[in-house]
Formats: sequence, C-alpha cells, structure tokens
Amino acid sequence: MTERSMVLGAMYFGTRLDETSSMALLDRFVDQGGTWIDTANNYAFWADPSGVGGQSEALIGRWLASRPGMRDRVRISTKVRYQPTIPGRWPESAEGLSGPVIRSAVRESLKRLNTDRLDLYWAHGEDRAVPLEETVAAFGELVQDGLVARLGASNHAVWRVERARRLAAQQGVAGYTALQLRWSYVEPRPGAELPDQGHRLLTPEALDYARSEPGIAMWAYTPLINGAYTRPDRPLPEAYQHPGTDRRLTALAEVADELGVSRNQVVLAWMATGDPAVTPIVGVSTPAQLDEALQADRVVLSSDQRRRLDQAA
Repeated sequence: MTERSMVLGAMYFGTRLDETSSMALLDRFVDQGGTWIDTANNYAFWADPSGVGGQSEALIGRWLASRPGMRDRVRISTKVRYQPTIPGRWPESAEGLSGPVIRSAVRESLKRLNTDRLDLYWAHGEDRAVPLEETVAAFGELVQDGLVARLGASNHAVWRVERARRLAAQQGVAGYTALQLRWSYVEPRPGAELPDQGHRLLTPEALDYARSEPGIAMWAYTPLINGAYTRPDRPLPEAYQHPGTDRRLTALAEVADELGVSRNQVVLAWMATGDPAVTPIVGVSTPAQLDEALQADRVVLSSDQRRRLDQAA
C-alpha cells in the first residue's frame, strides 16, 4: 500500500485516550498504510496529573517495544520547546531552545520513545531569549550525531525560519526542511485571537515560501478544527465567525454532496492536493474517525470543484 498523505497526531495518546485504545489506533493506522506519527515531549502535560508531559511519547515507546519490527515501518516526529520544567507552572517554566536543553531533551525523547533515532525533530516554538546561532548549531549537531534525520520548525515566523536556514548553511550543518503551522479550509478573521495558546497560523506568505523554496515540506495541524465541520456539538470558535466562513462552508457542503463523501474528507483532500501540497496532521480518538480521515486519500477533486473551493471567500 502506498504511503498515506496524512500524519497521525498522537497528542492525547496515553492521557485522554487510554493505552488500549491508543495502541489499537496506532495498529489500525499502520495496517492501512500509515507511516508518520507526530507527537511532542510536552504532550499532554495539561491532561495528566503529573503536569510535566511525556505521556504520548512513552505510550508510543511501549507500543513500539511490544510490536517487533514496527520501528522500521513507521516514521516518528516529535518536538522540543514547551515541556514544563516545574509542574503546574506553564508557560513560565517551559524549556527553551538552548544548546543544553536541546541535547538533553532529544535523549529523553529517544528514551521514552524506545528508539535510537528520530525521523523528524521539531523546534515546537520560537525561543527569542536564546541566540538563534546556538539553537541552529545544537539541532545541527543532532543530525551529525545520527540521532535525527531531519529538522523542522513549528509555530515559527517565516523570516525566522529563513534566517535559521541561512545560519545553518553558514555553519555547515543541517537546517530546517519542514514547517508546521495551524491551517484549515476556513480561516479566522485577520487579527482575531485563537482560543489555543501558542498556535501560529499558516499564512499566504508561508505557503509562498514553501512553494518557492526547494526541499521545504509543509505540515498543518488542527485541519478539522476539532470536529467543527461535521459535529453540531463542536461549533467553530468565535474567531472563525465571519461572512467568508459562511461562503466557504456552503462551497464545502456542495462539493461533499456531489462526491458523496464527508466534509472532513473534502477538507483533507483539498489540503493534500494543493500547490504546494500540505500534509495534514489529524488527531483521532475512534476507529471510525481514523478510517474517515484515511479514506480522504481516495477523494478526487475535479478542476471545477477545486476552483469553487478556492474562490469561495
């Protein structure tokens, strides 16, 4: 089976989603051709009594340990930056991106994940208190040491990513080759405050950067806006309430009805087949949700449907 154009988000595996259910979803994901699993060292400190995170990585590590040969079938993506160093005191105690923090955090993540390598390691957010040269050098060292295959920047301004890539080239070390930002088919009002702390939106500038810069992959989190496209009990946040959203939802419903698929599946197909293609990170909690997301690979948008979705605003 070909590689899926979707990443499985494991944020709540091991906390809100129990071990048995989490492992069953991981098994099902791989059995249906999924390869990429995304987590972070701070997931999900706010959903666990310990208050320090690491639960998602640890669960994935136990899953890998209990499935011989599985590590060679999947690719693991995790992050450093926001793990609390003092339980109950976040964000003021969140780890930063200094050299010592990065070198220590990656080893802790590897230990929890029960692996000797990461396929993609992200700076989870910016840390402007640390010289960018230091952060770039520390990440580059991880690649040189064989602990990490690729590097990515999550929740970063595009100009910071470009500056970091230039510094990496000057230092002769690996630089960022992936960006991770929040994006979906409907977008919040310009300047509107999102209910989720630390989220940075994927902007037209970032899309243009990925389109123009060779070797840059774009990943998007919260693509389904926590179920808002299909669940009446989960309405869109207030920031998304504007006339453009209404027009986009109308176009989305029309295309979904024409194809006989769900609105979620149209959103995922629209993201994954655009220019540039954007890889969605989808969080699920049931087998039905996982199957729906994976089956979006089968959705083929006609040029007319694509035009109508793009032009609705």
